[in-house]
Amino acid sequence: MGLAGIVLSLCLLMYLAYRGINVLILAPLLAMLAVLMSGGLPVLATYTQVFMRSLGGYVITYFPLFLLGAIFGKVMADGGAARTIAERIVDWTGPTRAILAVVLACGVLTYGGVSLFVVAFAIYPIANALFRRADVPKRLLPAAIALGSFTFTMTAFPGTPAIQNAIPMPFFGTNVFAAPILGTFAGLVMLFGGTAFLNLRARSAQAGGEGYGTHGATSADSSLPEDAALPSFALAIAPVVAVIVLNAVFTYLVIPNMEAAYLAEPQYGETTLSRVAGIWGIIVALTVAILMAVAINWTRFTDVKETVNAGTMGSLLPIFNTASEVGYGAVIASLPAFAVIRDAVLALFPGNPVASLAVAVNVLAGITGSASGGMSIALGALGEQFAEMGQAQDISMGLMHRVTALSSGGFDALPHNGAVITLLAITGLTHKKSYGDIFVVAVAIPVAATVAVILLGTLFG
Repeated sequence: MGLAGIVLSLCLLMYLAYRGINVLILAPLLAMLAVLMSGGLPVLATYTQVFMRSLGGYVITYFPLFLLGAIFGKVMADGGAARTIAERIVDWTGPTRAILAVVLACGVLTYGGVSLFVVAFAIYPIANALFRRADVPKRLLPAAIALGSFTFTMTAFPGTPAIQNAIPMPFFGTNVFAAPILGTFAGLVMLFGGTAFLNLRARSAQAGGEGYGTHGATSADSSLPEDAALPSFALAIAPVVAVIVLNAVFTYLVIPNMEAAYLAEPQYGETTLSRVAGIWGIIVALTVAILMAVAINWTRFTDVKETVNAGTMGSLLPIFNTASEVGYGAVIASLPAFAVIRDAVLALFPGNPVASLAVAVNVLAGITGSASGGMSIALGALGEQFAEMGQAQDISMGLMHRVTALSSGGFDALPHNGAVITLLAITGLTHKKSYGDIFVVAVAIPVAATVAVILLGTLFG
């Protein structure tokens, strides 16, 4: 019954989320359904002590990123910077390459270390303007942002600062540049395969007479009049560059050299500087970038207060949607039956640790709806054993690292994934309209790329 409860809960979560029911109510209800079917477990205690603690912990850690990211995106839109950048990108790529332009813009930001959630907020106004100008169906916009934000720059390209590329390092004794050739190959498969697919979908839609479409405004849309005077490209892009540069400078140079022994004290969470450096860096970078965007475009705002307020309110639904999914994953991972699933998937392909690891990470990421969560569970359970098996069979630890990272970015993007739900909330679209395309570029193609890497790595080392 416990296994049946997990499967039923997960299937209902994906189906009902696809049907448009808000995950804020779905996640706790279906998590408790799994608890009830497990039998003998305290439902209320699981809700308050597991679900809500995990939800709250996520909000405590990441709310600044959502809040500042939403405000940044909104001031970029209302100040005209987003439209200037969109028009310049169209000039560079051509009006028919709006999809490629969005994918590359997202890729540059995420590869530069900017959180995918921040990128979604910041890029949406630019991407929306690009799609409207090129008359590309807006329903393809979430897939384009997803392709650029949480596929090849999250798990594949060597050196990416994404957490999914860092978690495997202590288990395999590797670094972020592990298996660079295979990682680059997988990233190119995702980039070109996903872009080709979305372009094909756009051409098919336009051949049928479908254009950008008519859509209601979202909190992230621009209030700038169509005839407003726009800033120059240099001024418009300056806050975006500031996010990347300042984030890197503070994360890698300034903050690590700070005296922060006080963080070990209880009132500061008994933590270490290395654990907060990434968050502190992006907080400083976004704060400075917001101030820059407001100062540069001050005369173009209709009402700065309303812009900031709209960005603030626009951050609330995405953060709580995502946090609810984190709470759901924590509850499922706490159930006794989950250990059975975990052990079963980890035992697959006993003679091939690379394939076994890939399946385990993908399945666990799919169940928890989290790339880093599924990877952490798999490596935490049997990471050392996988490393020992790989060494015994003379398998490159770099290959083990890269396959682990790639596998975290496959089934994690199922309909209940927090990043998917956040992206749809930001763009004002639904699973029914846009998830099919997200599935292809963020699940199907990355899984195919992972399989190709496993085959190539096994054959050629």
